[in-house]
Amino acid sequence: MDASELYDPEFRKLIKSKKQTVIIPVGSLEQHGAHLPITTDSDIVTEIASRLAKKCGFIVFPTISYGVSFEHEPLFNTSVTTTALRTILANTIISLVENGITSIIILNGHHGNIKTLLRLVGKGQGIPLRILNQLGGNVKLRNMSYWYFMKHEFDHAGFVETSLMLAISDKVKMKKAKKGLITKGLSEKERKRINKLSTQSGGFPRVAKNGVWGDPTGATKKDGEKFLAEIVRNLAKECQS
Repeated sequence: MDASELYDPEFRKLIKSKKQTVIIPVGSLEQHGAHLPITTDSDIVTEIASRLAKKCGFIVFPTISYGVSFEHEPLFNTSVTTTALRTILANTIISLVENGITSIIILNGHHGNIKTLLRLVGKGQGIPLRILNQLGGNVKLRNMSYWYFMKHEFDHAGFVETSLMLAISDKVKMKKAKKGLITKGLSEKERKRINKLSTQSGGFPRVAKNGVWGDPTGATKKDGEKFLAEIVRNLAKECQS
């Protein structure tokens, strides 16, 4: 169920009558090469969240479309700080719990958000779980990055992301798709060095000059649909376990 289908009186009654799970998708606004729109991460995670909600009977809330993308500087990115993203998510989660929602899934669509989301609940600047439980009893808060629920190695504007976008959007410009950074054949030490550099502020263009990690030229809509089905299927298994 999409939040746009919900109305106050019915929604409050629904919460009281049955335990509801809410999905909050989190994406980003950043470069994805010359062939994919800057909304790619948000577009993909929104679609996956919608399919997961329909499959499991969950409620999907509007996507938070701004993420932590400073690693893409000076290529285009509209970024928020770790503190800002954590604050809006913490406030949203606390508000949901106060309204009777005690099962919440943060579905992540951008690699740069991972550290922020891992620190969302816990010590320091996170939300102490005891506070959530005081507000709403036994709170179940899960954080999932969708690419961990597929076998194929993930990329950035490469084969996987481009295939996913071909399956859900008509905005892909395949004629402009070009191969970017390929790590196959590199030593483990070199791969680790590149991975570490790519996550630092301004580091991504230093390892992938055209903003692409992988080779999008062979991407297809059929592969995208296959990836989507696999991701949603595995996410559903995890959510229901």
